[in-house]
Amino acid sequence: MPTDERKQAAVRARLLLPDPTEMGHVDAAAARSVPVAVLMENAGRAVARAIRQHVRPCRVLVLCGPGNNGGDGYVAARRLAEQGWPVAVACLAPPHAGGDAARAAAQWGGPVVAFTPENAARFDLVVDAIFGAGLSRDVEPDVARVLAAASRIVAIDTPTGVDGATGAVRGYAPQAEMTVTFCRLKPGHLLLPGRTLCGCTVLADIAIPETALDSVPIRTWRNEPGLWRTPVCTVDSYKYSRGVVSICGGRDMPGAARLSAAGARAAGAGLVRLAVGDSAPVYRMTAPPGLIVDSGPLAELLEDSRRHVWVCGPGLSLDEVATTFSVLTDAGREVIADAGAFAMAAGQPDRLRGAAIITPHIGEFTRVFGRPGADRIAAARQAADLTGAVTVLKGPDTIIAAPDGRVAINAHATPMLGTAGSGDTLTGIIAALLAAGMPRWEAACAGVWIHGDAALHAGEWPVAEAFDAHVGAARARAEAQAEKLFG
Repeated sequence: MPTDERKQAAVRARLLLPDPTEMGHVDAAAARSVPVAVLMENAGRAVARAIRQHVRPCRVLVLCGPGNNGGDGYVAARRLAEQGWPVAVACLAPPHAGGDAARAAAQWGGPVVAFTPENAARFDLVVDAIFGAGLSRDVEPDVARVLAAASRIVAIDTPTGVDGATGAVRGYAPQAEMTVTFCRLKPGHLLLPGRTLCGCTVLADIAIPETALDSVPIRTWRNEPGLWRTPVCTVDSYKYSRGVVSICGGRDMPGAARLSAAGARAAGAGLVRLAVGDSAPVYRMTAPPGLIVDSGPLAELLEDSRRHVWVCGPGLSLDEVATTFSVLTDAGREVIADAGAFAMAAGQPDRLRGAAIITPHIGEFTRVFGRPGADRIAAARQAADLTGAVTVLKGPDTIIAAPDGRVAINAHATPMLGTAGSGDTLTGIIAALLAAGMPRWEAACAGVWIHGDAALHAGEWPVAEAFDAHVGAARARAEAQAEKLFG
């Protein structure tokens, strides 16, 4: 493998998000070269180190479950006690005899107290080492009451009750102020509500070999520069090499198309054109310099082969989408479908086939595909498979799913994006990157990150019109971050 490809593979590997089942396979592969007892010792040491770095010395109760998560807890308790901290352990159930967790428990010589709410309440800090990310059932009421009694919690892997694959709560989960996990983050650390329940998440290296990760086909990543790279503007770039973005504009809601156009121009598109038919006079009154407004028939505009990327949906009525979407897809154009396109496809996801990328928020997704349920990654993957389109399920933890099963989770954003018109800007950004030559999934991933980064730098309570002023700098930050990774 060439050096550049090896470097890219290494960068992407650092962004992997194995779910608990996949992580179990990674652990099993790692155990073939590193004993589980060594990994457990490393994990417990990492938890104790994180606690010492973030918490002043205090009375600590470690709640240990019967599995390896509990084993990590016994090691953490021993390591803290060795540093002079007053530590006790409360055991939900004894570890399985003969296992590594049982050996870790046997090495604990400090106090053991009953697993009760009263004991949890009288300690200053509770370490949750009960179940971790792989819990596959709801938390039992007796366990929930003990966790609820704690005033401060540090969790190992995930707070008990947070599903590591989906971020959903299994019956009950406590609010941790810090979570220490190992090797790689899991999807549940980024997906809500798990992300907030984890508090500050610390990722610790416990010497799991990279070859163990290579042996497991993980298809989920954290969305950051390095997973993708945006095209670089070179000395010989010109407007058509940077890409042409065409946007269908509606008669009654012209603002949506203008927001998409602003996003595309700010993200680096070489040329942006609005196709608006007989509404051209309205658009031309407010069109900024550099934005072209076309009044010709759509079929005539499609004769220009340079106009390969189209945005269809923002500001369009049901009738307007119905008369444009199929014309674009039949012509083989790369279509980003949003807004009005989902009204057209309500309950009929097949009507979106032919789109390159679709960008629904949760309400639009539900209208077309049904409620996604707790496992939104699975729902987004299914939508991508049904439509053949990269699916961007927008939200505070946006999921970008490709038809081939690849998924990225984006947590690089702000609640300030929850304002009317923000999604229109996003479609324009993605369109610009697609027009510049990025593959569909990578363009969608990059667009979502850049959109979130622009909002993070847009100040307090920005309106959608303000985001595009920060898009260019956000793209530059993405390029700089990728350059540091790849050299």
